Amino acid sequence: MDTKLNENELVKKYRPLATAAGVGSMLGSGIIIGLSTTLAVWQDGLQLSNSQAGTISGVLTLMIGFGSLFGGRIAEHVGLIKTFNWINLFYGLGTLICVFSTNFAMLVVGIGIAGITSGIDLPVSLAVISRDAPDKSVNNKLVSYTQIFWQLGTFVSSVAAFIVSKVSGAMGARIVFGVLTVIAFFAWLWRLESPTFKKFHALGNEYWAKMDLENKDESKANNASVINVLFHQGKGKYMKFFIMIISYYCLWNLLANTWGQFGTFMLRKANASQSLATGAGLVISFCVMGVIAFFSKVSSNNKSRMSSFIVGAIITFASFILLGFFGTAVIGIILAQFSYQVGASLAGEAMYKVWTQESFPMGVRSSIQGIVNGTSRLLCALFAIVTPSLVMPGRIITTMWVFSVVVIIYAIIGVVMGRTQKKYGIDAE
Repeated sequence: MDTKLNENELVKKYRPLATAAGVGSMLGSGIIIGLSTTLAVWQDGLQLSNSQAGTISGVLTLMIGFGSLFGGRIAEHVGLIKTFNWINLFYGLGTLICVFSTNFAMLVVGIGIAGITSGIDLPVSLAVISRDAPDKSVNNKLVSYTQIFWQLGTFVSSVAAFIVSKVSGAMGARIVFGVLTVIAFFAWLWRLESPTFKKFHALGNEYWAKMDLENKDESKANNASVINVLFHQGKGKYMKFFIMIISYYCLWNLLANTWGQFGTFMLRKANASQSLATGAGLVISFCVMGVIAFFSKVSSNNKSRMSSFIVGAIITFASFILLGFFGTAVIGIILAQFSYQVGASLAGEAMYKVWTQESFPMGVRSSIQGIVNGTSRLLCALFAIVTPSLVMPGRIITTMWVFSVVVIIYAIIGVVMGRTQKKYGIDAE
């Protein structure tokens, strides 16, 4: 690894790799928001029944969860770098099938392929960054940087859907998925052909081969299975980290999924116009990207990272309290959405990504990331069945008070996680 450059220079040098990995996150959020904003368009254009429309949404969620759960195992058998280089080709083929879909079956197949490949790509991309980054501090900044692209995917899909909202039939939805197809094929060719990335991968190979020779214990952990690492390595510390991370992320994602899938729904049920509901989401998404950029700068230092986490948790808690008081008012919902998105950017998914990458041996990071992400996705899919009834005007206030308690619980878990990392000397200070 290159140790002659300072940290900021190394971050700048490796940022293209993080950007290429981040495009995978962009495609992941893009397919979720792209489908949610065009589902009604697909339904009208292809004459789908309500049950068929619901099935399509459910297939996407389940396939993302399936891809996340087994993506690490797939990468172990196929090869981490090979999976990273080629996965977006298959994503693009999936969205291309959607573009040319003429019936329910074709759309389900395309959505299923895009869903499973996007689920595989997230843990694999982060593992590649962790493998190739020259040190832990640079790795943390690069992993946090990729979170910007998740928000960017949300923003791009929302803008595309908004622009084509007046197009008749299913053509508007086809255009949105066409945009995702072009981005996917671009990401595939960039990852596959970039000489810079090939050099980073070669340096990563040299570094980890050297580490295996110098540190037999680390080498043993890197080449062990997930079960072996959790139950037999590190004297129990890996199991502690795993329990805290999966508990934190599942609780956090239940709330994030509620906002992501049903934020517009809540506004519409509060009698907001469609243009106001979608417009508010676009403005909020744009503003939040700046907050995520700030987090990527402080993520390398555990003390600064945990301070921002606590601030973010407080802001998130305040958003649900705000909804608890003004849950049926349009302005209250918009302000709460903004507050939640800001808080979640500091105390949310980026934290779980950083924790996973720095708390486990390199050889099992993609598998563990996938297990956590996949389990959370499947729980969200089940919770989404009852979510619409929970956010109706008659129940939303009670629901938000319950959600505020959930914020307190996962915030406590996060603080304990940070202290446990410090106890074992693996924090990034």
